Amino acid sequence: KPDSLFFNDGQRRIDFVLVYEDETKMTHKRSNHKKQKRKRQVYESNLINNGLQLEATRSVLDEKTIFVKVHAPWEVLCTYAEVMHIKLPLQPNDLKTRESAFNWFTRFFSVDENIIKPEQEFFTAPFKREHLSNFYIQDKDAFFNPATRSRIVHFILSRVKYATKQNVKKFGINKLLDTGIYKAAFPLHDSSFGHPSTDPDCPSERYLLYREWAHPKNILKLQPLDFIRKYYGEKIGIYFAWLGFYTNMLIVAAVVGVGCFLYGFFMKDNCTWSQEVCDPNIGGNIIMCPQCDKVCTYWNLTITCESSKKLCIFDSFGTLVFAVFMGIWVTLFLEFWKRRQAELEYEWDTVEYLEQEEQIRPEYEAQCTHVVVNEITQQEEHVPYTACGKCVRITLCTSAVFFWILLIIASVIGIIVYRLSVFLVFSATLPRHINGTQAIRKYLTPQTATSVTASIISFIVIMVLNIVYEKVAILITDFELPRTQTEYENSLTTKMFLFQFVNYYSSCFYIAFFKGKFVGYPGNPVYWLGKYRNEECDPGGCLLELTTQLAIIVGGKAIWNNIQEVLLPWVKNLIGRYCADARSEKIVPRWEQDYHLQPIGKLGLFYEYLEMVIQFGFVTLFVASFPLAPLLALINNMLEIRLDAWKLTTQFRRMVPQKAQDIGAWQPIMQGIAILAVVTNAMIIAFTSDMIPRLVYYWSFSVPPYGSHSSYTMKGYINNTLSVFNISDFKNASKPFSPWFGNDTTCRYRDFRYPPGHQHQYEHNIYYWHVIAAKLAFIIVMEHVIYFVKFIISYIIPDVSQETKSKVKREKYLTQKILHENDLKVVKKTIGKIADKIIEGVDSTFRPKTE
Repeated sequence: KPDSLFFNDGQRRIDFVLVYEDETKMTHKRSNHKKQKRKRQVYESNLINNGLQLEATRSVLDEKTIFVKVHAPWEVLCTYAEVMHIKLPLQPNDLKTRESAFNWFTRFFSVDENIIKPEQEFFTAPFKREHLSNFYIQDKDAFFNPATRSRIVHFILSRVKYATKQNVKKFGINKLLDTGIYKAAFPLHDSSFGHPSTDPDCPSERYLLYREWAHPKNILKLQPLDFIRKYYGEKIGIYFAWLGFYTNMLIVAAVVGVGCFLYGFFMKDNCTWSQEVCDPNIGGNIIMCPQCDKVCTYWNLTITCESSKKLCIFDSFGTLVFAVFMGIWVTLFLEFWKRRQAELEYEWDTVEYLEQEEQIRPEYEAQCTHVVVNEITQQEEHVPYTACGKCVRITLCTSAVFFWILLIIASVIGIIVYRLSVFLVFSATLPRHINGTQAIRKYLTPQTATSVTASIISFIVIMVLNIVYEKVAILITDFELPRTQTEYENSLTTKMFLFQFVNYYSSCFYIAFFKGKFVGYPGNPVYWLGKYRNEECDPGGCLLELTTQLAIIVGGKAIWNNIQEVLLPWVKNLIGRYCADARSEKIVPRWEQDYHLQPIGKLGLFYEYLEMVIQFGFVTLFVASFPLAPLLALINNMLEIRLDAWKLTTQFRRMVPQKAQDIGAWQPIMQGIAILAVVTNAMIIAFTSDMIPRLVYYWSFSVPPYGSHSSYTMKGYINNTLSVFNISDFKNASKPFSPWFGNDTTCRYRDFRYPPGHQHQYEHNIYYWHVIAAKLAFIIVMEHVIYFVKFIISYIIPDVSQETKSKVKREKYLTQKILHENDLKVVKKTIGKIADKIIEGVDSTFRPKTE
């Protein structure tokens, strides 16, 4: 029976499987094999002493592999359900649910209820054996579902002792797995994903999940979250609930983003400043100064005609509207997610979820050599380091984190140096003569070539550093030696996010806020490291380059991650299946099929969350420069949900179901990104785009007293914003090799400075100070407006809906009524019997004696 989930007797259900290699069948025997066998025997004896039932079976494909099947009887399940405070059903939920106005719409995208039946809602309470009769038990075998059974068994496996060394107890399956005493430990999938189980009583939940959730045909369907939670537990369920909610919210952002993009696309032909750049009578007569020393030549402004047209798409009024919208959208997303999370907490019984005493990590336990007195219990306990040692570890770990962050910054500086040096090469190999007639030069300018190649190299460096810093973060956290797994994950989350934040976003921050900002002017350029002349932006600004960088990193990251997450496990399983098929044609049982799947890593969903939060940063932090980012994220996430689901149901062993109340440390991280996003988008519009200088020109410098036009206009903007430089003022170090063609003695450059001959020549003019004042005013106004709206939204939208509050109160009331009143009845009944006996005693005392 390849699909059997029971012991050989066909009655006792397999709740967990342990796998080890039989030392007697091994060709090369090592000295520690006897010790390992003894520890395993002690461990299994203690499991039996704790009430678990074991059955060993030899592998069909490999004689030396032994599978130990574990079953928890009813008594054990009841005992540990009480110890773990597991909430179980009291009675069906009698509160009427309000029909949503969107139910008619969502029904088209929901899973067919005839295939996956909706879970019945119950009022629940922490299990107590003395109140067993009060719980909703229709079938003893179904009262504890398979996920709960596996969780209880894993709880026992994690706490059973296998050795005592120097009065320190060694316990837990994790340590045995780390030392190789067991090869694997996992709960079973209930069927194959490709076809339902041959057992008519098996619900074949894995098959249903694959068909109705993981299959690509369901890409537009809503996820069966209750069913996912039932099979995989709350921790997996809350991740997919969050990812699905985030993806749904991205639909609104993507629609608005595409609208802003289309607005810019259709309005680009009305872009006056771009028309001036492309006009042969205006841009064609403007000769620009060289952008690097000696090898660069003078060039014609019309060369940037194509890039200026593209820039009009992104650098438009729609960008400002979209940036403000995204500042509000991110607040709505976080606030509505809190409400959704509160609903799930109630529905999945994690409202009052109390973290149990967590098991000490085996790595921590192994280092416990120092004895200290516990302040609370006043008893001696073993710890791995003294107070002084802890301070030393924290200091070293903090220093290491900052050191590696500085290394990331150094790599970014390396990319900047590459940009500065390669610009000289492209300027020499792609000479831009004044006429610029060749078609290729319209598109492949030295700036474009530098930008694209630097973005690709930056992406490759980011992905390589990712692999390195992942291992570094784990090493630093291991050295820090956190006590529990939760502390370990929180510490690693902080380090990894810091690394990834600097790694992914630093190049974008450079282009957005530093490139082209500190360049001086042709007669007195600013140099990096005293050698490399600072990069300049195109006459239209650096916004288009930032857009290119974001498109390459976001797109490349999505493709790379999906290949890494999906292709590698699939190839490994394919090789494993091929080797297994070559060895035997025998029928392989369920536990052996699952053993040959890939194990879930220790950190579980950590990398999935990290990937999505980094993407969330790209969608929010730099969205003013790339309004299509939400659309790319939406497409990626629609695929990501199904790929993650496919991976879990087909390529990986079943995870141990775990409780989780929320998404943990990722919530405050996203809130921090949301606050930072308002600042970055305001600064991108103010300092990276040319929107503010254009507005200042339109309202102040196009009309008297500064301008000569009779009405507000954008005509003359290009001529007004390009300063004049006398070529005779070049220093010898930066004077171009190429000869000057023409009668003019001046060239133009991007800045707001007085012309040569002015009493303040080459100093910033009044236009510059107007623009700076307008930029600062814009940032302050935009930030305060968005933060005020965010505050109002946060205040108006409660974290928990009224409906959920009512359900929680109703459940508390019912729990009190059923459990406490029953206790009262027992007390009354007991007191009543005692009172009857007392009365009988009194009656017999005063009753007259019969003669």
